[in-house]
Amino acid sequence: MGVVIIEGMISPEQLVIVQEEYGEYVKTVVDIEMGLLAAGGEWHADAERVLLGAGSLQENLWGGGVNLLKKKIEFNSLINMRPRLSVSQEVLDQRIRDKMEEIMRRIFKL
Repeated sequence: MGVVIIEGMISPEQLVIVQEEYGEYVKTVVDIEMGLLAAGGEWHADAERVLLGAGSLQENLWGGGVNLLKKKIEFNSLINMRPRLSVSQEVLDQRIRDKMEEIMRRIFKL
């Protein structure tokens, strides 16, 4: 389970690590307030756990993914289902989606 916290643009070494599980598809958990993400691992919960351990707040973490081959961003994860915040696996709040997309595009150079 290779999970990496990334703040700036992803390095070639980090890219190799985050692709270990699924190749061209990388699971991500984005901290929309700190402007960073954790990528890689088998489950979104793996990356979520790493960010929580590094001081991120649960309410700022949203799961999704990046298809590197198609350069497509996704906003779907079980960790997105939370009482009072979201009843869906899909991030439905456009403000949150926009922040996630900006961070993922910057980090993955999309």
